[in-house]
Amino acid sequence: MLAAMPPPAPRFAQPDDARFRARGDACPGALRLHRADDGALARVRVPGGVLSWEQADGLRELAERLGDGELYLTSRGNVQLRGLGAECGGELASRMYEMGLLPSERHERVRNVVASPLSGLDGLGARDVRPWLTALDALVCASEEAAGLSGRFLFALDDGRGDVDALGADVTLRARADGDVELRIGALDAVVRIPGNEAPRAALLAATAFLDAAAGSGAWRVADLTGGAGPLFDEVVRRLGAAGLPVAPGSVPVPDGAPPALGAVTGPGDTDALSAGLPLGRADAVRWRALTDLARDHGAGELRLTPWRGVVVPGVRRERVPGALDALEAVGLVTGDRSPWSGVGACIGRPGCAKSLANVRGDAASALRAGSPDRALPVHWSGCERRCGHPRGAWVDVVAAPDGGYRVSVVRDGGRREEPVRVADDPVALADAVAAARTPHT
Repeated sequence: MLAAMPPPAPRFAQPDDARFRARGDACPGALRLHRADDGALARVRVPGGVLSWEQADGLRELAERLGDGELYLTSRGNVQLRGLGAECGGELASRMYEMGLLPSERHERVRNVVASPLSGLDGLGARDVRPWLTALDALVCASEEAAGLSGRFLFALDDGRGDVDALGADVTLRARADGDVELRIGALDAVVRIPGNEAPRAALLAATAFLDAAAGSGAWRVADLTGGAGPLFDEVVRRLGAAGLPVAPGSVPVPDGAPPALGAVTGPGDTDALSAGLPLGRADAVRWRALTDLARDHGAGELRLTPWRGVVVPGVRRERVPGALDALEAVGLVTGDRSPWSGVGACIGRPGCAKSLANVRGDAASALRAGSPDRALPVHWSGCERRCGHPRGAWVDVVAAPDGGYRVSVVRDGGRREEPVRVADDPVALADAVAAARTPHT
C-alpha cells in the first residue's frame, strides 16, 4: 500500500552523519542520492525488474528532463538516473511516488529482488514466481525490521531453471516441480525444502534472522558474516520450524546462470516474448521509447528488466515479431548473438566516476569496432580495481591500469583468476587481447 503522503525530497549522505557512518552503507537510492562526477545519481529499485509501460516511460521522461537523458540498468535489474541536478530532488521524489515506484519511504533501498525474467512466459520453469514477487515485496515494505537491511542485501526468486539462483543472492528461493521450494542462504552448499506457498514468508524470516546475526558486526550481506553462512542457515531452519512451517532437507541444485536468449522467446498461445540487450546497459530516449512503445502497442503492457542488463517485453503477437525485432535492432538494441555487443559490459568509467582511470565505455566501443571477438565468455570493462557491476561465474576481466593501458585476464568459476596480460591503450591490441581471452582454451 502506498504511503499516505509523498516522500521527502532526496538527500545526500553526509560523511559526518552518525547513522550512515555506523552502518557504513552508502548505497544510493531514489531518496538518497550519490554525488558523482557527472552529477547526482539516483538508483530506483524495481523488484523483479517489472515495470508497467507507463512507469518505464515516466522514468524516460525524468531522465530527459532532470538528468543526462539516458537510463542505466544495473546487475540487479534496477534503473539508475545520472547527471541529476541537486535542485531536482523534490520533483524527482514526487514523480516517482505518483508513478508507484516509492511504496515505502523507509524501505525504498531494501526492495532488492531479482526474479527469473521469463517466468510464466516460456513454460520452462517449475512455476510462475510473480505471485511470490508481489507477496515478498509487500511483506518487506510492511516490516519494520526489514527496513534495517542494507541497500546491498539481495533476494532471488528462481522459477526452477537456475538462472537467478546463480547470482549469489543472500536469500534464494528456487521452485521445485512438485510445488515445494528450496531456500538457500548465501552461497552455502545446503538448502532447506518448504511448501511453495510459504516462500515469501520464509524469505522475510531468513532476512530478519540475518539482521540478528549481523547486529553490531557491520555486515551488509551474508558473505560478510564472521562465522559464515552455516550458523545462519541452522538458525533459519530453526525459526522456520518454530513458525510452524514443515521443513525437510533439500537436494542442492546446480545453478545454470544463463541469461534469457536474445530475440523471440516462444510464449503462451499465439504470443512471444521479445528479449533485447542494452549495449553496455544504457539506453537513450530513442531506444527506451522503442521498448515502451512495443510494450504499450503490441505487448502485454509491461517490461521486465533483467540482471544481465536486458529487457524482456512479454505478450507480443507472433505475427508482429519479425517487424518488432527489426525495429529494435534498427535503434541499436541487441536482439541476437550476432551483435558485437553481446556479452559485453562495463562500469560507468570516466567522466562519470572520479575513481575510474579511463573512459572504459569509449575504449570498449573502439575495441569492438577494431575486431569481432569470440563470444564464448562474457567480458567486463572496469575503470578501477572495484570492478563495479562485473558478472558472476567465468568472465574476461579488462581493468584499467594505473600506469595506462589495461590488464586482461580470465576469471574462472569460483573466482580463480589467471595471470593478467598487460595491453597498451590501443583499440586493435585491446580487441586482439580480449578475443584471445574469450576464446575457449582446449
